[in-house]
Amino acid sequence: MELWFSELHNKNSKFSIKVKEHIYSIQSAFQKIDILDTYEYGKVLIIDGYIMLTEKDEFVYHEMIVHVPLAINPNIKNVLVIGAGDGGTLRELIRYKTVDTIDFVEIDKEVVKASKKYLPFLNSGFNDNRINTFYEDGVEFVKDKENIYDLIIIDSTDPIGPGEGLFTTEFYNNCFKSLKDDGILVNQSESAYFQEDRLEFQRAIEKLKSIFPITTAYQANIPTYPSGNWLFGFASKKYHPLKDQKTMEWQKLGLKTKYYNENLHRGAFYLPNYILDIINNS
Repeated sequence: MELWFSELHNKNSKFSIKVKEHIYSIQSAFQKIDILDTYEYGKVLIIDGYIMLTEKDEFVYHEMIVHVPLAINPNIKNVLVIGAGDGGTLRELIRYKTVDTIDFVEIDKEVVKASKKYLPFLNSGFNDNRINTFYEDGVEFVKDKENIYDLIIIDSTDPIGPGEGLFTTEFYNNCFKSLKDDGILVNQSESAYFQEDRLEFQRAIEKLKSIFPITTAYQANIPTYPSGNWLFGFASKKYHPLKDQKTMEWQKLGLKTKYYNENLHRGAFYLPNYILDIINNS
């Protein structure tokens, strides 16, 4: 008998993967966590029935959420990462020897435990003495912070359940205060292809625009995410993502990547009109 996992994108569309084995399942205090071993995509992390990452294409997401801001300001020293319990974002961040500290805030310790045990292609991200780990709510964590971070990365689940508070105006305001005068914020911002996801993207970008002087979005092709076209929010107090791209400085770091490169950086910010209309009218 064949075993398949299907993720519903909406009532009329779903994405299915043929499964070798359901290797892990737990109901944490916050969410349902499952790990599958699949034929086409390798290990797959699923939270509350939604694909968080697959072994085959996770590099796209994690490279784009990290290397884009660090190619704009290669002198980033202090980073706050909210979410990212799988370790992939940390894996990319610790490659930068110029980074001094990484405050890693994850609400659900069970995600970290599962990733360390079952997702070895990610778990190197946890092994660095610059990482300060906090198992608590990121919304609460930033409330008393001011002028600390050069970069905030919000690597959250969808805006439901534990991730809902990470898409509010209050949270974004507190992030703004937590950043230094030239600080950058990036966050996963859903897709704008399906109607339901488009509304969430519109809400998030509208809130960021009301707070940060420079706000836009950039895109990446992630086959296992709804529509395959995924968006990241970019907000900064000072830096423009194209005018301030430090191509030569980033190249000198000698980082080998599978997806990100300097030309793709620029292309990621050249958005189709249906996305530009949302950003410009928000």
